[in-house]
This record gives sequence, C-alpha cells and structure tokens, in this order.
Amino acid sequence: MARCRVIIDPIFAEHDNPGHPENNTRLIHASSWIPGNISRLVFKPALPEDIERVHHPSYLAWLKQRCAATATISWLDPDTYITRHSYGVALHAAGAAIAAVEQSLQGEHCFAFVRPPGHHAEFDRAMGFCLINNVAVAAKKALMQVNHILIVDWDVHHGNGTQHSFYGTDRVLYCSVHQDHTFPYSGTVDETGAGEGKGYTMNAPLQAGSTIADYHHVFSEIFVPSIERFSPDVLIVSAGQDILFDDPLGSMRILPQDFEPLTRMLVRAAGVPLALVLEGGYGPSHGAAVQHIFTALTSEGEIKVPGFPSERTQKMVAYLKAKHHLP
Repeated sequence: MARCRVIIDPIFAEHDNPGHPENNTRLIHASSWIPGNISRLVFKPALPEDIERVHHPSYLAWLKQRCAATATISWLDPDTYITRHSYGVALHAAGAAIAAVEQSLQGEHCFAFVRPPGHHAEFDRAMGFCLINNVAVAAKKALMQVNHILIVDWDVHHGNGTQHSFYGTDRVLYCSVHQDHTFPYSGTVDETGAGEGKGYTMNAPLQAGSTIADYHHVFSEIFVPSIERFSPDVLIVSAGQDILFDDPLGSMRILPQDFEPLTRMLVRAAGVPLALVLEGGYGPSHGAAVQHIFTALTSEGEIKVPGFPSERTQKMVAYLKAKHHLP
C-alpha cells in the first residue's frame, strides 16, 4: 500500500465569496476530515509556461488584469466570480495539482485540496466557478516526463474543459461519469475524441438519482478495463464529491462511504499511486466522503456494493462497451 500525502494552503481563502456555493468554508469543512496522520506537502505556484500549455496567453493576461482591477468581487459570468487575489490563488491551485502528480510519480498517493476548481475552464475562458484548468495543467506538464496519463472525473458535472484539452491526443485517456442533462450540457456517449484521440474520451452520463450500484457498474465494466488496457503512467482523479445525496448542486444518491469502493477500484486497476485534485463538493457530508477516500488510499479492504444498476445504466454501459471495444 502506497503512502499518502495531502496539499492544503491558507492562500486558497483569498479567493472567496461567502454567498457563493464555491466558497472557502466548504474547503475548511472538507479538509477538517483529513486524517491527522496524513502529512502535508509543500508546493509552488504554477509557472506561466505551465498554464500556457493549456490556456491562451491573451486569456490569461485578461484574467490577471480583471483580478487586479477588482476591489471586492467581480463576475466573469453569472456563475464565476473573482477577487483581487484570484489570479494568484488560481496559479497556486494549478501548482498544487502539478505537485500532486509529481508526488504520485515518486510513489505516494496525493490529494490536492485546491480552490478554485478547474475542470470547466476552457482554452480561452473561465466557466462554471473555474478560472484555470488545474488537472489539465498538471497533466500537460507530466506528459513531458511520461507517455500515458489517465484522468477519471467523477464530479457530478462533465469536465468540458479537461475533455477539450486532450480531445485530439492518444496519450491521455479521459473518463468521465457525470449527471446527464445538467451543466455544462456536454459529455454524451458519442463524444469520443478526434483524430489521433479518437476513442480516448469516454463519457458515461447517468440519470439523476443514480446510486453506487450505477457508479460501480460504470467503473467495473468501463473504467477498470480501460485503465488496464491503457496502462497509464499516471492516474489523476478530478475529485468532485458533488455526487453526494445531500449536495445542493447535484441530484445523485451517493453516500459518503460509497467513495471508498470507487477509490479502491481505481487504486487496484491503475497499479500506480493516485493524484487527486479537488473539484466540486458543496454539501454537509462532503467531509465524511473525504475521510472515506483517505481510508481507501491508506488501507486494504474489500469492495462491496449493494443493489443493482438501473436498466438505463445497463443499456448505456453495454453501448459504451461496444463503442470502445471492451470485453
């Protein structure tokens, strides 16, 4: 069993809007459930060349200027706010994601508790609470050292920005399970990549109200076989715990303890330490879910999942298996 580290820093509090779902209180709550024996990892902010592999320089210059001109709170779109310090905070969030991946390459699991989240941020725009795509920045930097990276995104919302960052390459396999027919209204089963990346994007949209049985079916029949076939050098998790039953922004029925089997499945299939990067998660039970993730990362255990997947999930999984030539 690989050792585990965590990344958390007070600087993330400088990007904050207490009246917004994505506020620093949620990070304080979630991180308070980190086991006391997990050591913290020191990290540095991302460098300009790191984020420019993912985002257009003109967008970054505009974002930096908008933040500098903000006295209290400004809005980039109806969902996404900034403070005067948000650009620097976003650089630290991306740097933490880079550090988590580098730590996984050194043989330790690492969970980066970052804000703002990143998986909706596109090449030239902020979106859905996200300013810089933390996971994409970390993955593109890691591709300078390794050949293959797998990204699993279990956030309730599809990671459109991450998908688009790697849509044309066969070096990154992007696997997303998310709630269907919700923001950002992308991530259909037929979005599978383009050019050399054809077949290296896998989307499993689940209906609202899905349970751990549905998620387990997607993981066991789609994600685990894909991980084993792809044999990644790095596995990054876009860890959005807004699939919890009490999350105000999602409509799934996942319980905190359900994150334990999901995490264990990835650990066993990957054969490499995981790098987890916080995305969403806004409900009261987020902290308990975090605790179960760390339990899976730091101990052995059985994978037991109650119930059966819905007929809709079974049909969707059968379609994906055929489309992606899985056994």
